[in-house]
Amino acid sequence: MAIAIIKCNKGFYGRPIGRLFYFCTMAEDLLIITGTKKEQYEALIPQIKGLLEGEADLIANLANVAAALKEQFNWLWVGFYLIKNNELVLGPFQGPVACTRIKKGRGVCGSSWEQKKTLIVPDVEKFPGHIACSSASKSEIVIPVFHNNEVVAVLDADSKELSQFDATDQIYLEQIVSLISFS
Repeated sequence: MAIAIIKCNKGFYGRPIGRLFYFCTMAEDLLIITGTKKEQYEALIPQIKGLLEGEADLIANLANVAAALKEQFNWLWVGFYLIKNNELVLGPFQGPVACTRIKKGRGVCGSSWEQKKTLIVPDVEKFPGHIACSSASKSEIVIPVFHNNEVVAVLDADSKELSQFDATDQIYLEQIVSLISFS
């Protein structure tokens, strides 16, 4: 079993994560691992929990989740759109500049919001009504974020590679957004 020790703000403790033994509740640095996509998510989720623990500010938490995902997976773009005045408005993100506002039902993000389900798009050029915020984006996944059974935001991730996202991403990204408190 590998042991990962990370400098923490709140002291050291350990718990097993797959083949790793993770120490910390609030990391000052993110432990980036290689391995299967599943192993990467399983090492990242406890670190995200540590980042969120004790922090009530939504924007700070969204920013740290986007940064953690971008650092671990090096996607082209990852971030959040928040529902405000019945449209998606750009929130915290990592990557190139992005579309600022998206209408319900438009593009992958607006469609995910409207359908209230995760959408995985292997080739964005083949998605009807795709909004090209970046011509470098080739594939995309959008996860709706729920609070009180209503969509309050979406997590959007774009890749420079075709068919980057799959059911593994869906499972773990849905877990990650469920950790964020929108109350």
